[in-house]
Amino acid sequence: MKILVSNQSELPIYAQIKEQIKEQILNGQILEGTVLPSIRMLAKEIGVSVITTTRAYNDLEKEGYISSMQGKGSIVLSKENKILKEQYLVRIEQGLFTAVETAKRIEMTEAQVHNLISEIWKGMMEE
Repeated sequence: MKILVSNQSELPIYAQIKEQIKEQILNGQILEGTVLPSIRMLAKEIGVSVITTTRAYNDLEKEGYISSMQGKGSIVLSKENKILKEQYLVRIEQGLFTAVETAKRIEMTEAQVHNLISEIWKGMMEE
């Protein structure tokens, strides 16, 4: 897990940590079932306070990305988790919205967009 924080960012440091971990979970860089570094260890690694990392982990838990257990650490939840599944759905909708918007700009038909999606889907299934 790689976390980079910047004092130049508009986001508070805890939010930077949270967003980077969330992005790595959604991108599959951090897999479900992965035990995250302890709050203290992460704080030490990136040079922030334990309070900062605690807030990031608490927010990730509230948003359904991780589950924290006293003495056991924080574990990335399964993609079957309803909240996490909803986050994936939002990402899909955003991507499709952008794709449809772009397709309309070049006057593609709905059928052409469907065909393109089917081709991409089939191509990825073969990999």
